[in-house]
Amino acid sequence: MTDAPDGTPKTADRWRQWGTRGLSVTRDASVRGWRWWTRTWDQLVAALQDEAPAGAAPSPSGPLVEQRHVPRLIAVPARGYVYSFYIRATFAWSSPKSLRAEVLSWYVQYFQANAIQRLTRLAADAARDLAPNRAGDLELALQRALAADPVWRYQRGDVVITCQPDAAVRLDERIMPALQPHIDRLVKLEYQFDEQLRQARYAEELSRRWAEILAQHANVTGDQDFADARDHMLTAQKDAARWISELLHHRSKHPTDPIPSPFIPPQQTRPAPDTPPS
Repeated sequence: MTDAPDGTPKTADRWRQWGTRGLSVTRDASVRGWRWWTRTWDQLVAALQDEAPAGAAPSPSGPLVEQRHVPRLIAVPARGYVYSFYIRATFAWSSPKSLRAEVLSWYVQYFQANAIQRLTRLAADAARDLAPNRAGDLELALQRALAADPVWRYQRGDVVITCQPDAAVRLDERIMPALQPHIDRLVKLEYQFDEQLRQARYAEELSRRWAEILAQHANVTGDQDFADARDHMLTAQKDAARWISELLHHRSKHPTDPIPSPFIPPQQTRPAPDTPPS
């Protein structure tokens, strides 16, 4: 087929050239697309098989641990089903088999709902018979339950994921105003008890030291006054020890009751001399 008089190809030749060029472009694009898809597919298969793709940086040695905080507090009803306890949960996820970070994250996302549901059941069972102001008792019960079974196992195919849960319990905010006066009173009683116990222990220690000093002088000089003073300090030491015992007994039996009066340091019943007689 000849060209037109002006040197340009005829219409049929131009269509043939365009068609050939389009086929070549399409073929090249298909080859590049197929190569890209092959590389992506190989990387996906390697990720699922926990094999690093060619040319990728080596994974760190040893199993990874991923810490996940539950974004929302877990609510479980207290006794009476009027107030609730709120639990802040944290899960530490890992695998006995070394997994890459993105693979472990995928399995954590897959199993986290199961772990939250299991922790909720444990907390609900422990909270059912507890008054709504006993958040501390619920936390202790929950910690005991978790300590009895500290590692939870989940499996998908050949991959095993382990989870170590941790939980802290918070009070229902609606009950805090009612508890405020009671807590303030307990704080005051705690301070009074600590102060009385400190004074009693100081009195016992002081009486003991005086008794030792007076005993040494009495043994050296044989003075009856030293012996009498020593006996007095020994009696004061026994009274202080009894005072400590009574304080601790009252605290264990009646922790919310005020300390009975008077609790007077025993050495004040009979003042001891500031210095040993000469």
